[in-house]
Amino acid sequence: MNSSPQRGAARPASPRLSPVSPITPEIDEILAGSIKSVNGEPLNLFGTMAHHPKLLKRFLAFGGFFLNRGLLPAREREIVILRVGWNTGSIYEFGQHTVIGRDCGLGDDEIAALAGDPSRHAWSKRDRELIAMTDEICDDDCVSEPTWKELRAGWSDAELCELVLLVGMYRMVAGFLNTMGVELDPNTPGWPD
Repeated sequence: MNSSPQRGAARPASPRLSPVSPITPEIDEILAGSIKSVNGEPLNLFGTMAHHPKLLKRFLAFGGFFLNRGLLPAREREIVILRVGWNTGSIYEFGQHTVIGRDCGLGDDEIAALAGDPSRHAWSKRDRELIAMTDEICDDDCVSEPTWKELRAGWSDAELCELVLLVGMYRMVAGFLNTMGVELDPNTPGWPD
């Protein structure tokens, strides 16, 4: 099984904050319509974030925009999110978006290639640019000029804004997941073989 690049602090072996239980009526209202895990409970991410209901509500609106209302094609969005998950060592993020990525048309070979050396797959030029952009932002918080020129040729100004913010959004989520030690939800895959 692939193991994520380990940079910095070791990931907690158990949750630092357990998901809120029982779910209060306020949290239940905030989570109405959100993704539930196999057991009908909120995903562990949302249950953990529910310790701060006002923040959870705004997080769902902002994060939901990327997943449900953004300009980016779903497959390309998931390439970026999966690569962020790998770069940040967030097994939870990678696992959740493995499931979403498959639903958006990514094959298991593509998902596996995003966990490690992406040259293990014959990506299109456009996909390689997305991976390079994601890696550069995760490494240095800036896209290099050569990569930016390539992206500029194929994406609108609005799409470029969304791409860069997508990387930032999921880096933030990964930091939360990793720091809080959020456990995988039932039947959610971890790193690919």
